[in-house]
Amino acid sequence: MEFVDPRYDDLALANVMPSIAARLEGGQPTLHLPAARRYVLLLVDGLGWHQLHEYADHAETMASLLPRAQRLTCSVPSTTATSLTSLGCGATPGQHGIVGYSFYEPVVHRVVNALTWEGGPDDVEGFAQMPTVFQRLATTGHASGAVTLGRFAGSALTRLAFTGTSLFPVAAEGDAGQFAGLVTEALGAAEVVYCYERMLDADGHSHGVGSWQWLERLAIVDDLVAHLLDTLPDDVCLLVTGDHGMINVPEASRLIVEDESRLGGYQHLGGEPRFRHVYGEDPRALAWAWESVLGERAHVLRREDAIDAGWFGAQVSGMSAARIGDVVAAMTGDFALMSHGTPGEFSLVGMHGSLTAAEMEVPLLIHGGAG
Repeated sequence: MEFVDPRYDDLALANVMPSIAARLEGGQPTLHLPAARRYVLLLVDGLGWHQLHEYADHAETMASLLPRAQRLTCSVPSTTATSLTSLGCGATPGQHGIVGYSFYEPVVHRVVNALTWEGGPDDVEGFAQMPTVFQRLATTGHASGAVTLGRFAGSALTRLAFTGTSLFPVAAEGDAGQFAGLVTEALGAAEVVYCYERMLDADGHSHGVGSWQWLERLAIVDDLVAHLLDTLPDDVCLLVTGDHGMINVPEASRLIVEDESRLGGYQHLGGEPRFRHVYGEDPRALAWAWESVLGERAHVLRREDAIDAGWFGAQVSGMSAARIGDVVAAMTGDFALMSHGTPGEFSLVGMHGSLTAAEMEVPLLIHGGAG
């Protein structure tokens, strides 16, 4: 599995919302999107380009949109918190500062879980480095709505990535009729409606890509897309994308950090099994040790080298750089680096976070608009 560099300059998830904004405001979009009066953007967590192609016979509606689709890269690491913030802010991780699933935050002197905000600072707005695209749209008179679970309202990630949207809360997951009804309701007050579907990712983590549970969920998601196509007004352009892909990690490919003494010597460990942030006082020694142990099973880079490689974008703020590991380890093939410090990882079948094509590339499906 070869690595795929993020295409932040053009075909990137981070350019979707700025391109929608450009269409609404009469500018030039980075992505080729059709002109439309209103846009609905459905983000399916875990919907990768390669997984959709491989299992297209279980998703007939989405498969029918593939010939016109654009192949985007998500952000690095290929994980939900980073990608959703890139989507909502229209920015790279180096600009918005959510540099992984978890990372060390110097302000609070501990590792922060970006999804749950465990360990995170109370001042979320102070943590943020930039406004969302939805906030910027509001200043030019373009309202936005969000169709997602009500319990996400007020979470740190929602505040960082989707401030500026009015919530239309989902009460029953998997109910395509209710979901489409909420989207229609939101379109009554908004020109842009962001929608989120999370269960494909959940089933991939629990059972693996290609499992019957995952395939059944893919079909349910496809039914939702079909329902939206049937019910959305003609002046609406529907966009469907994902935040990352996923690979299955067999037991034989799992290494445990604490079982290898030469991987010790760090002060903090962040990230997730496919992409680790490692923090320590001697980055050179850490990088040498981790590279020696992992060999071809990972690309091990010091912070400055990962930044120079463009993994976090062309611009990396000082605050963002301080959150990136002194050493980062991006796993190759189907390898994963587990830690007893985060025991929930051991139950995962499907994983993501690294830079393989299967994890990095996501579809942008397009329907409607002027073409």
